[in-house]
Parts: sequence; structure tokens; C-alpha cells
Amino acid sequence: MTKNNEQYKYGIGRRKTATCSVRLYEEKGEITVNDKTLNDYFKNKSLVDLALDALQILNLIGKYKITAKTKGGGLKSQAESIRLAIARSLIKIDPEYKTTLKSKGFLTRDPRSKERKKPGLKKARRAPQWAKR
Repeated sequence: MTKNNEQYKYGIGRRKTATCSVRLYEEKGEITVNDKTLNDYFKNKSLVDLALDALQILNLIGKYKITAKTKGGGLKSQAESIRLAIARSLIKIDPEYKTTLKSKGFLTRDPRSKERKKPGLKKARRAPQWAKR
């Protein structure tokens, strides 16, 4: 895929209700999330580390320019969806990364989501308070 003569690999990541699409350019550059730098978007250092886990395992931090568009969910699930999208796009660059990323669990989509509310209940399983009289 090309856009303005720039090569990039594309990856999609999802977690709960958060989705992320990542473009990984094969050039040095900074990582942006929703047109902000990574540290400005995720103010918490642990979320930054979570989003960059796939790059840290493979010692590739600083080798790629990454742009991510994410929406939905909370910040933690957005960070996890970015991690999955980066891992998927790294495999397109070099298929040998797959064994390392798969053993760490970075290629598995976490399917857990919020359970739906049932009729007659306050929440998914919470029943109304019982009163004798």
C-alpha cells in the first residue's frame, strides 16, 4: 500500500469496545495516537509500556514510524488494542516475529466484553432488592 510514496503495513486491533487501526511505516519516526504523541495521549507510563510491548519484546523501539487511530472503550483497552494492531502489522513486515509474539500472547484477541442487561434486573445479574413488606 502506498500513500504519498510512503510504504506502510496496516493492522487492526480490538479489545472490548475499543478498536484501533495502525499504520506502521518502515522509517524512523515518532508514534502518534489520534494525532497526538503517545505520551500526550496516554499520560500514564504503564499504558505507554502496554501499547509498546510488542516493540519492546523484539527490540524495535524507534525503528518505525507508527500512526494509530483508536476509538471506543477506555484508555487501557485502547492501549491493548494498539498492542494487538502493532503486533499484527509487525508480522506483515517479517513473518519470523510471529513465534515470539505468539508465545507472549500478543496475537490473541481478548474477546471478553461487558455482559448485556437482562429484563427485570438492575444490571446483567444484579436483582432488585427484595422487601418482605
